[in-house]
Amino acid sequence: MLAVAFTLWILVPPSTVWSQEEIHTTHTDQKKVAITIYNNDLALIKDQRQVALKKGHNTLAFMDVSTSIQSETALLRNLTHPQGFSITEQNYEFDLLTAEALLQKHVGQQVGVIYRHPTTGEETIEQAILLAANPEVVLRFENRIETGISPDRLVYQAIPRNLRERPALILQLQTEVAGKQALELSYLTSGLSWKADYVAQLNQTEDRFDLNGWVTLTNQSGMSYQNAHLQLVAGSIHRVAPQIHYAKRPAQEARMLADAPPMEEEGLLDYHLYTLDRATTLKNKQTKQVSLLSAHNVAVQKQYELRSHTPRLYYNHSQSFSALKPPVMVYLHFENTEQAGLDLPLPAGIIRVYKQDSKDNIQFVGEDRINHISKNASAKLRLGQAFDITAKKRRTEYRKLDSDSFEATFKIELRNAKKEPVLVKVAELIPGDWHIITESHPHQRETGNTALWQLSIPAKGQATLTVSFQTRT
Repeated sequence: MLAVAFTLWILVPPSTVWSQEEIHTTHTDQKKVAITIYNNDLALIKDQRQVALKKGHNTLAFMDVSTSIQSETALLRNLTHPQGFSITEQNYEFDLLTAEALLQKHVGQQVGVIYRHPTTGEETIEQAILLAANPEVVLRFENRIETGISPDRLVYQAIPRNLRERPALILQLQTEVAGKQALELSYLTSGLSWKADYVAQLNQTEDRFDLNGWVTLTNQSGMSYQNAHLQLVAGSIHRVAPQIHYAKRPAQEARMLADAPPMEEEGLLDYHLYTLDRATTLKNKQTKQVSLLSAHNVAVQKQYELRSHTPRLYYNHSQSFSALKPPVMVYLHFENTEQAGLDLPLPAGIIRVYKQDSKDNIQFVGEDRINHISKNASAKLRLGQAFDITAKKRRTEYRKLDSDSFEATFKIELRNAKKEPVLVKVAELIPGDWHIITESHPHQRETGNTALWQLSIPAKGQATLTVSFQTRT
């Protein structure tokens, strides 16, 4: 018969095996939390808690922090008694309690092995030394060594002190005053992000729209923030490139909120700071939307543009080409000014444009992404391709002058099937150092390598642009 040594094995809660000198603070001690979210997956957390300290040396375990904390950025302040308060050491401990970690931490230690009687089902526990677990368990008993025992048959007397249920910042600090004190931990973290989304409703005459801006917040930091004071920074903060690159997490489906007052905006250095006028809760693994801004009856101008970049018409001079059909695009242009009805800094984001049809049903008519738009700047939204305005382009002449220069002539025919006249801007990218020889319509030099013409096309009519130019490449 197998002799079995009987020992009482108890799984002790972590709080009883950690040092009694270690002071724990959790989210239940939290009095205030403030979050400033930047672009590019970065946020500043300011977590204020009421903590009882003793005079002299304290070991403080600051728990319930973001699992994506950048621990080297942590800053702890004593708001109650800042004098005589100092930090001598801080460690971020993220060796978390798991079955595998518990097994590995007990290599070389005594464990209990559960045996069940095959007939009675009675369980007994025999002591053994865990020699290895990589991955097969090797155990040394008093009179033998066994392998092949499943880890789920092992029991442990205690949880090792350096294993924690969740990550914690461990601080060694000194204070000259005992008692409850307000401590604020500030740190940078990834896993929190925001982006701006806009909804614009165009009127029937297509010369004004109502613009509503929303902030989409995504929390993947591993921590929830209850009743947080929220601020957002629009602009590109310079940061030193980290050696460790955090993986981007997939965005989640956003849910819409009821109408709310827009966020307050102010300047911050050369950025823009937006402050939510109420506390909000950001749950871990949650996406939510809050109102950013609202502007009504903003003046806009619909524009048609043909932007042509066809270098093969000029460089492949030995070939003949059939007519090209470049698209004519529809744009909405607006000024970010008080006179136009806006005058608000617009963070980068996507503007989605809607319009009512003849039966007052809202229809989606296009979207475009904008960069940050400051006050008194202009913006242009590309909505899509015009259906009733078409173009044909062909090269009609080409003459090589020498090894790096040539003359060419191109013709663009524009047709308008609409019931009203339209104005179309034609922008042509011309290679090299160029000048116009002849043209059917006067041009403007939009950029160093782009010429711009404006053609008025009558209702149900057409117009033709013919241009000859010389260039040296």
